[in-house]
Formats: sequence, structure tokens, C-alpha cells
Amino acid sequence: MSRKITLNHLTRIEGHAHLVIDRKAGKVTSCRLEVVESPRFFEAILKGRHYSDIAPIVARVCGVCSISHTMASLMATENALGIAPDPRAGLLRRLLSQGEILQSHLLQLYFMAAPDYLGIPSIFQLISQRGDLFSRALRLKRTANRICEIVGGRPVHPVTTAIGGFSSLPEASDLKQLRHELVDALPDLEATVELFVGFEFPEFSRPAEYVCLDPADQYPLHARRVISSHGVEQSVAQFKASIDEYILPYSTAKMARTERGHYCVGPLARIKNSFARLSPMALKVAAALQLHAETDNPFHGLKARLVEVIHFVEEAIQVIDDLLLHGFYAARTTAMPKSGGEGMAAVEAPRGLLFHAYTYDQNGLLTSADCIIPTAQNLASIEEDIEALLPELLDLPDEQLKQRVETLIRAYDPCLSCSTHQLQIVVH
Repeated sequence: MSRKITLNHLTRIEGHAHLVIDRKAGKVTSCRLEVVESPRFFEAILKGRHYSDIAPIVARVCGVCSISHTMASLMATENALGIAPDPRAGLLRRLLSQGEILQSHLLQLYFMAAPDYLGIPSIFQLISQRGDLFSRALRLKRTANRICEIVGGRPVHPVTTAIGGFSSLPEASDLKQLRHELVDALPDLEATVELFVGFEFPEFSRPAEYVCLDPADQYPLHARRVISSHGVEQSVAQFKASIDEYILPYSTAKMARTERGHYCVGPLARIKNSFARLSPMALKVAAALQLHAETDNPFHGLKARLVEVIHFVEEAIQVIDDLLLHGFYAARTTAMPKSGGEGMAAVEAPRGLLFHAYTYDQNGLLTSADCIIPTAQNLASIEEDIEALLPELLDLPDEQLKQRVETLIRAYDPCLSCSTHQLQIVVH
């Protein structure tokens, strides 16, 4: 018996893809997530450019994660050119990265994922039917934007970051005002937690390897080591060397694996590997959401994002206090690079581990670049999750099956591109 289900438009993922499910005699025989975005060849675009041009260019890889790409790029270049930024610059960079994660997580929580659990098909119905939630989401998103504006110069594509530190620093008065705004956001965050505690998340479990950075004494964001739920502990360089990027004939996107197989990155990986490093408020929210480090339910990625929102708001307040108390003017860039070299770095982007690796010649011109993005590392796991979930869904009506599969895909918040938003599901 053949069966075909087609969904032509899904507006709550970022990118253009098809999901093709083959079944025979009531069993799933294959599951393919076909990414059909045109490659943009950023790694080739960078060749021949001066080191000072690289970070502003790669920031344009993604409008949602422009700060993560900027941070990874600056750190990789600094490692290649032998530049050691002032520690105060690192603290200011951490605050900027916190702002981006809050931007992305709040967008996904309210506008992409929440409608699935509210029984609302799109953001337009959210506006008309739950205007209170929409207004709350905009207030919280604005606060996240303010972090990026004050530290990075604008909400996306930062203009104050530079090799060795920052070209321009925020005013102390702006940081004080930002601290007030973060504190004022706490009632909205409390209401957000109450909303998500009331959601019923699907019961599903699939054991997998979860990978994130290991900063030793902080929650993962910037670090030089990688850890996994399978006990792996390696330097960033060692782990990146173990990644096998490969292309399948039905997709334009790369996938990634290690000798142990496919793995997951992102908020759930950070929660599983660094649960004890969450802030006090975040730990209370995790308990309220019944989220624990042992979960293997990919639907709980949504819970993990909300817990991280609470954590990074609390941590951002602490970082601002540190900057105001101990000063940050030494963060101005004064570094002079050596002539050339190789370097790499990794940061935790909203969706997980992001690697940048560069080689520069004696004139400071880039000769090679390699970027491994979080979604490329997650795509195979998304396919495997869908394939594991499908047997219990095949007897459902078409609309229910589609809705459950879409909800699972959105739990990963895949970023396939920043242009089109379309998913087609075909079940044979």
C-alpha cells in the first residue's frame, strides 16, 4: 500500500528542505532529509582576503548566528597569528555571545516552537489569538537585542569586535542601564516558564552521543576543549580532526560523524554535559520543567533552550557587575600580529558547536578556511530520530503525523539557510 503526504510550506524552520519517507508493508525503509539550498561557498570567498576582512565576511553566513561566526573567526585568526586578547576582552565577548543566544532562543521558543504546543498553526494566529504572549516575546527579544547593540554596536553583524579585542567599548552608563533592563525582564521570564511548564511534550527516547565545549569552570560558550556524553575529552583541534564531513547524493548540505558515529550538538548537549554548571535560577527552572541530565528525548531541546535563557540572563547580570566593578577599558585592541600561521577555534552557537579553521600566508592573506556549522553536525541525528519515531506514527491520520514530525524537526531549530522556509514531506 502506497501513501503520499505532501507539505509544501513550513514557515517555522530556517531553510529549504524535503523530508522523504519510504515505507513498505507498513515499515519505514528509508528516511531522507533532503536539503536543497544552493551552496554559498563562503570558504572559497575568503581565500586571498586579508585577516582583517575575514570576520566581517563570515558574519554574513547567518543573520541569526552572526555573532557566533564572528567570535569563532576572530579567535581562529588570533590563534593563527599568535595574538592573545586581554582577559577583559574575553569577558566582554562572552556577554556579546550571551546576547545572541538569548536572541535566537527566544525567537525559537515563542515564534517557531510554541505554536506547536498551543495548537496554533502560525505566528499570525499567535498575534491575533494570544496577543499577550506575542507582546511578551517582543519585550524579551528587545532586551536580548539590547545586549548585542550595546556591546556589538548593533543587533546583528557586530561592528565593534576586532582582532585582539574591540575597536569600540560600551559606556559604563549603558551597561548599568542594560543591567536594569535584564532585571526588569525577570517577571516576563517567570511567565514564560509558567507557559512552558504547561506544555505536554511527546514521550520519545533515542540514545545518542551529545557533544559540547568544556570550559571547566563555566557553562559552555567559549573554550579550548570538547567533551561528550560518551566520555570523550579532547582539545578542539583533536576533536575537529576526528570529524568526517561527508555529502549524500540527495542533499546539498554536509553531514558530520566521528569514528563513533553520528552525534548531537546544541542546547540539549550542553545541558547533559554541564548540568551542574547551570545558574541557581536555571536549576530551579530545569526542575520545574522536569528536565534532567539523563534525558535522551530530542523534544526536550525546547526545554533546554528555556533553561539556557534563564541561565544566560542571570550570567549576563553577573558579567556586567564584574565589568563595572573591575573595569574593561583594557579590552581595546592593541595587538600586532605575526606574519602568518594556522589556527582554529570553536564556540557554542545557539544551535551548538561551531568550528572555524584558517591558514594565513606571510602577508596575512588567507590561503584556506574550513567552517563546520552546528546544523551540519545535527542533520544525521535528525534523520535517525525521525526514523526511530515514525513506526509509532504511521497509523496516525496524515495531519497528525506531519505535525508530530515537524515538531521533532523544530526541536532542533535547524538553520539550513537564512532565505527560504519550506519543508516538503513525502511518504511512499
